[in-house]
Amino acid sequence: MRIKNSAILFLTAVVLFSCDKERVFDTYKSVGSAWHKDSIVTFDLPQLDSTKTYNLFVSLRANNNYAYNNLFLIVSTEKQNGFTKIDTLEYQMANPDGSLLGNGFSDIKESKLLYRENVKFKGTYKVHIKQAVRESGKVPGVQELEGVTDVGFRIEKKE
Repeated sequence: MRIKNSAILFLTAVVLFSCDKERVFDTYKSVGSAWHKDSIVTFDLPQLDSTKTYNLFVSLRANNNYAYNNLFLIVSTEKQNGFTKIDTLEYQMANPDGSLLGNGFSDIKESKLLYRENVKFKGTYKVHIKQAVRESGKVPGVQELEGVTDVGFRIEKKE
């Protein structure tokens, strides 16, 4: 009986992990209950095959405390030689009724936001992500962005 249970557990694990064949890198970092405007989330990317192309995603976990329709991010991609590419991005985070977009059964929703497509890598890279949300009509950014609990970065190989 014990061997049968172990075999079933092993097969279940194999099925779960083999379903995501495109994933090359997928990591989250917690920002606590609120993401401070000066907090930069950094990811050290693995060395990737320079002959292949990849799609890049910013991943977020947010809960019902997220009070905005959109999300603004500043994403920097830093090469090992110090050259840095900076993008300012905007993503829709909520439906018109205020309910959060994303996947999840509880009040926490996970969003996989496309950052860049068909990217080739040479060498090692770091990715830096910070929030740049501002309230309508106000110049200073939101100091503490409530509702975002985790920030992630994902790389998928393009077939």
